[in-house]
Amino acid sequence: MSRATRTAAVVTVSGRSSAGLREDESGRRLTEALQALGYAVKGPVVVPDGVESVAGALRDAVADGARLVVTTGGTGMGPRDLTPEGTRQVITRENPGMAELMRREGSRQTPYAAVSRGVVGVVDWPAERGVGGTLVINLPGRPAAVTEGMDIIGPLLGHLVEQVVGGDH
Repeated sequence: MSRATRTAAVVTVSGRSSAGLREDESGRRLTEALQALGYAVKGPVVVPDGVESVAGALRDAVADGARLVVTTGGTGMGPRDLTPEGTRQVITRENPGMAELMRREGSRQTPYAAVSRGVVGVVDWPAERGVGGTLVINLPGRPAAVTEGMDIIGPLLGHLVEQVVGGDH
């Protein structure tokens, strides 16, 4: 994978962290995990819960050229947990298999993994921008869930991003 395809962005979705009331431990852990996999990471960018705040942060990351965007937070069942809805406004193709894998394997650690509504998908870039697109992955907001989620998807990221950017299967 080329250096250009190893660009990632981290988005933390948290009303408390965006207001400065809580430290963003999940975003820090996620950034460190992606850096350990060789990604140049922008962020974490912290936004409040909400469809528009999530969609806006994703659009900004894609516009900045990130080939991978991983979010943390806002995937549960609470009334402000709207990360999947914001993500679906931006992605052009969903990958339910990856989201199912994260829930299934995460359930081996905690039954709460089944509560996550996180989605995985691709934002296809317009032809004038070049080949490929950006992979978007929603992880839960709990720091331990970020670590567990990265343990599950980390080994697959190189292959997935290579496909998304137009590489060979």
